[in-house]
Amino acid sequence: MKKTLKVLGIVITSIVILIGGILLYIGMSDIPSYEVEKIEFESKSTPEAIERGKKLTLMLCANCHLNKETRKLTGIKMLEAPAEFGDIYSQNITQDKKYGIGDWTDGELLYLFRTGIKRNGQYSPPYMAKMPNMADEDINAIIAFLRSDNPMVVADSTPDIPTKPSFLTKLLCRITFKPFPMPTEKIALPDLNNEVELGKYLAHNLECFSCHSSDFKTNDFLDPKLSDGYFAGGNKPLDEEGRVMFTPNLTPDKETGIGTWSKDDFVNAVKYGLKKGENALSYPMMPYTLLTDNEVEAIFEYLQTIPAIKNKVERSIYD
Repeated sequence: MKKTLKVLGIVITSIVILIGGILLYIGMSDIPSYEVEKIEFESKSTPEAIERGKKLTLMLCANCHLNKETRKLTGIKMLEAPAEFGDIYSQNITQDKKYGIGDWTDGELLYLFRTGIKRNGQYSPPYMAKMPNMADEDINAIIAFLRSDNPMVVADSTPDIPTKPSFLTKLLCRITFKPFPMPTEKIALPDLNNEVELGKYLAHNLECFSCHSSDFKTNDFLDPKLSDGYFAGGNKPLDEEGRVMFTPNLTPDKETGIGTWSKDDFVNAVKYGLKKGENALSYPMMPYTLLTDNEVEAIFEYLQTIPAIKNKVERSIYD
């Protein structure tokens, strides 16, 4: 009996030491790196593509990368990122060759946007927008805009501030946060005459689901509908003072979601930040003024088709 207990003790101690060693290694290491696939791609720049790219960049990238001091996409501290992910800084994505993306190829940008893998092989965790399902035409437009002469993206030598990922982020990047596969077939724009399909495309590719599902840690960017609490809210981004701002339920549940909202109610809230005369939005959710009424209406129509989830989320209001 004593011999059995001794052996059991040795086994348990060995397991504890092994687990401790693994956790220590993760804590002392960086975000994982992967093999980089060389992509031959050159963006097609037209006035229409640049204008479309500007619109998408302002809605997808500017919230995280637009620096109020430089008035360019030189990066900022991401105040809305939950503290559990660490100290997160967005990077300089102007055309500066030292600190920005001036010496990146279009193929390297495309590969990063699609897979989340930087040109040095390091994986970029989920707090950087990824576009595994975005139409080829729209990704082309974003890259064309980043290469344009717009003042927001011209070269600026503001140095990057390195992100300090938390242990949790490093751990999740080895378990659940993984690169996406590079698409092998063309991804087309949705049928603009199909309101529900257009709404689904926008709701997914503008990452509305990311904030309005239950938790950033359980979002599924490859298939957003598999995210826990898909559009049922309760996620916990932070405001500019580090306070939790619970995201509302956008499913068609009549008691806790938007099941009783009209299309006009939704447009006024999303596009103008108003809800029956009161402010509907607070940082980090800002009015999407660049969306057309038709685009916001399409998002509303799509949300009416998803499963209703009863999840009462108290609105975060601070004095």
